[in-house]
Parts: sequence; C-alpha cells; structure tokens
Amino acid sequence: MLQIDLSGKVALVTGASGELGRVIARTLAEAGADVAVHFHQNREKAEGVLQQIIRAGGRAMIVQADVTDAASVQRMKAAVAAELGDPDIVVNNAVIQYKWTSVLQQDEADYESQFRSCVLHNVLMAKAFVPAMIARRWGRIIAINTECAMQCFPGQSAYVSGKRGMDGVLRVLAREIGEYGITVNQVAPGWMISDRHRAAGTERQEAYEKNVPLRRRGEDQDIANAVVFLASDMARFITGCYLPVCGGNVMPTI
Repeated sequence: MLQIDLSGKVALVTGASGELGRVIARTLAEAGADVAVHFHQNREKAEGVLQQIIRAGGRAMIVQADVTDAASVQRMKAAVAAELGDPDIVVNNAVIQYKWTSVLQQDEADYESQFRSCVLHNVLMAKAFVPAMIARRWGRIIAINTECAMQCFPGQSAYVSGKRGMDGVLRVLAREIGEYGITVNQVAPGWMISDRHRAAGTERQEAYEKNVPLRRRGEDQDIANAVVFLASDMARFITGCYLPVCGGNVMPTI
C-alpha cells in the first residue's frame, strides 16, 4: 500500500492556529513531519494544535510572527532553525480577513492589507527559507490560494487582487528555483467545511452546493490531504501548479 511518509522532514505552517491551518499542521505531523505551528495573535489556539500533535506522538513547536514584516519573519526563521532545524516544507496559509464589498466601496487599506498578507507574505517567506532549501537541493513551497481567484465575483476585488498577485509571484519563483529540486505549488480551496461550520451546524449550503459538480462542500481535511501530497515525493515532478480542491466548482482550462 502506498503511504506518504514525511519522517525526517521539518514543516512550517503559517496561520496554523486558523480553521484550515490547524488541520494542515496536524496532518503533516501525522505523516511524520516535525511541525512549526505559526500564529500571529491567537497563541491559545496555537498551543492547542501543539498539544494535539504532541499527544499523537509528534514533534512540534509554536512560533509567533507577523508574516507581513521582514524582521519578524527572520526572527521566526531563527527560532524554528534553533528548535527543529531549517524547514524542508513551508506552507503559506495565513491571510488577513476583511469586509467584502464593491470596488467603489472598498477601503484602499483593504487592498494594501491583501497585498501584504498574500503577495509580500510569500515573498518574505521565500527570502527567509528558500536559501536553506537550495543548499540541500530539496524543498517544498506550498501556498493556499482560493477558488475566488478564478471566479472574480462581485465584492471579492481586494481578496482576488492579493490572491492573483501571489499566483504570479509563485509561478515566477517555481521557474527560478526548480533547478535546485524545489517545487512551488498552490492549493486553491473552495468554500470548505471547518470546525466553525460544524459547531454552528452550517455544513450544508444548498445555494453553493448546487453549482458544484460533486454537489457538496469539501472539508478542511481535503485541503490538508492535498498539501501533504504536494509535500511528498509522490508530487516530486509537479511544480508551478494551481490546484483547485473545490469539487470542480472552478476548473482551469487549456
């Protein structure tokens, strides 16, 4: 039976205290990776993820940083290297949330925050963590994008601008560092079910589901599974990919 084994690898997940991030971190640990659980403000949630990994027999740490600030990212790099070693796998998952409204009503600051949390976040993480991957000639950069980047629906302009910007940066990065055995890929969730929806009993969303070819919403675990696959040697010849995990709700075409 084929199994994904990330034993001996170190993974860093930004936004690992969040709805998708905590499942990604736990799943990487279940696959055998040592995991750095990043948080910005919610230390309590990060501690919870840490304890879940440790109770399951994994090795992990928590680390605080503002991923839109270069000095803060460099401090995170030093902290992770000191405790776990240089990351082999970096998952850029953190994002700043904001109010969705029309282009005419959207605050200019929202566009700036999306640029910083999507584009600059990925740039700063690459600058901090790719050099060690180049030295080892192995690495995985995996970023969390969104189906919204293809849909471009009303009210999404700030979010889409940031996500489409990071797509460009990451595709260029894939071409620049591929010769060193480093892959750069994106996972694009649909409107996934997470713990927040389970707690509220809002898993079913018929208006959304009726347009999804699989006629249902996916779950947070589906995103984590895609991340772990891309982190593994099973995906060693995949790079520059934007992978929708949305039941076919969006389909990149040729």
